Amino acid sequence: MADDLPLFRGEPGVERARDIIERMRAHGVPPTPANYEIWATHVTGLRPELSREIEERLGGGEALSDEVNADLFERYFANTRLSVQILETSQSIARDLGASVSSLRGAGARAGAYADVLQVAAKSFDGGANAVLLSHLKTATDGMVEHSLRMAEQLEASSHQVEALKSALESIKVEALTDGVTGLANRRMFDETLERRMRDAAEGGADLCVLLIDADHYGRLCRNWGEALGDQVLRYIAAVLQGHAQGDMTPARLAADDFALIMPRTNLALAEALATRVNRATKSKRLSVKSSGDQIAELTVSVGIAAYRAGESVDELLSRARKCLLAAKAGGRDRIVTERQLPRAA
Repeated sequence: MADDLPLFRGEPGVERARDIIERMRAHGVPPTPANYEIWATHVTGLRPELSREIEERLGGGEALSDEVNADLFERYFANTRLSVQILETSQSIARDLGASVSSLRGAGARAGAYADVLQVAAKSFDGGANAVLLSHLKTATDGMVEHSLRMAEQLEASSHQVEALKSALESIKVEALTDGVTGLANRRMFDETLERRMRDAAEGGADLCVLLIDADHYGRLCRNWGEALGDQVLRYIAAVLQGHAQGDMTPARLAADDFALIMPRTNLALAEALATRVNRATKSKRLSVKSSGDQIAELTVSVGIAAYRAGESVDELLSRARKCLLAAKAGGRDRIVTERQLPRAA
C-alpha cells in the first residue's frame, strides 16, 4: 500500500479518505488501522480479489464482524511490512481501549492526543508520502476517538439498563418465591430449599429436621370472625416463626394455615426444644376483633417434627413429618409430636 500513497495526496486524497471512513461506519466496521487498510485497499480497487470477497459477503447479508475482518487482514495483508506495523499499532490501541466505560473514555482521550501528534508531525513533513501516511492515520485515529466515545456512551447506557433489569428480575424472583400474606417463603421456595438442604446433609453427614405447623381450629376462626382475623392469625404465626428461626433456618407458608420450618444442622432434640418455644409464644397471643375489641380464645398450634434419614426422598421426609402433625392434632391439638413417638413402621 505504501507504493500507492499518491492516491491519497491533495484534496482528492482527503475526500477519498473521508469516503473510506464513512463506508466503514456504514457497515459497522471499527476504524482500527488494520481495518482501515483493508477498506482503503478495497475502495481504491488495489486488490480486486479482496474487493470481490467483501462485496460478496456484503451482498449475502453477512456482517463484517471482528472475526471476519481479522481473517481478511491475515489473508491479504499479514505478509507486508507496512501491514505488520499497522497491525501492531492496532493491537496496542485495542489493549488501551479495554472493556470498561472508563477505559474506553481514557482510550478516546489518548487517541485524541495521538491524533494531535500526528497532525503536527504531518505538517512538519510539509508534503510527501510520509505526511500523507500520517494524515491518513490521523483520519483513522479521529474515527477511533469518535467510535470509542460512542461505544462508551452506549455501554454506560446499557449498564444502567442491565442494572434496572437485574433489579426488576430480582423483584420478580422475590415475588415468585414469597408468600403474599406473610412474607415467608412460599411452597416453591420451600421445596427448592429443602431439596438443597437434604443434598447438603447427605454430602456432609449433618443433621436436618423439618417442622410442620398448623394453626388449631383455623377454619372455624375464619368462619366465625372473617378472613381479616384469619390473615391476622397467619401473620402472627409467621412473625413467631421468623423470630425463632436461627441462622439459615427457613420458615415457610405452604398453604392456608400450613407452615413449615427447615432446620439445617439441627437434631431432633434441638428441633423439639425450638418447637416448644414456638408453641408457647403462639399461645401468648390473645386474638381480638378490631371492630369490636371482643377477645377470642387463645391461639394454639400443632407441630410435627421429622429428621432426615440418609438416602430418603423429599416426599418420604415430608410424609413422616405430616404423620407427626396429624398425630398431634388427633391427640387433642396444642401439642408437639416427633417421629420418635410414631409407631416404628412409620
